[in-house]
Amino acid sequence: MTVAGGLGGRAGIVFHSRICAAVTAASCLAHLWLVAANQHGTWLNLLMLAMVAVCLPCAAHIWRQGRAGALRQVMASALAMTGVHAVLLLGAGAGASAHVHQGAATAAAGAAPPGAGALLAVIALEMTTALLAATLLARLRERQAWERASHELSR
Repeated sequence: MTVAGGLGGRAGIVFHSRICAAVTAASCLAHLWLVAANQHGTWLNLLMLAMVAVCLPCAAHIWRQGRAGALRQVMASALAMTGVHAVLLLGAGAGASAHVHQGAATAAAGAAPPGAGALLAVIALEMTTALLAATLLARLRERQAWERASHELSR
């Protein structure tokens, strides 16, 4: 499946594809900036680099052609990163990184851990990325089914 430029419904799909690619690329750049700042533990830096290595090429594929495989990969990565950020927010593995800080202690006291707002924003960004990829994939499937039906009727 590819997204081709054109009029009507295709233009909307192309716009959706470009938005999805731009949000994915922005997330990758944010994670690269965090790695460059080196404020996290080694394992988080490696995880962020791995995420960028998976998602950045997919963002380019989505921008150019909107391939279903790239959309699935971005969707899965975004959902996985949502889970990782949720674990960090809840303070699991306290002491494993600078990201968690005093998460377990402040959560036990009923207060939000330091940096909770930033982690919630990242979780929202990752969920938005997954949602954009999922809805674009659904639109591509619908478009392909419609084109198949039109082709069958024209025979």
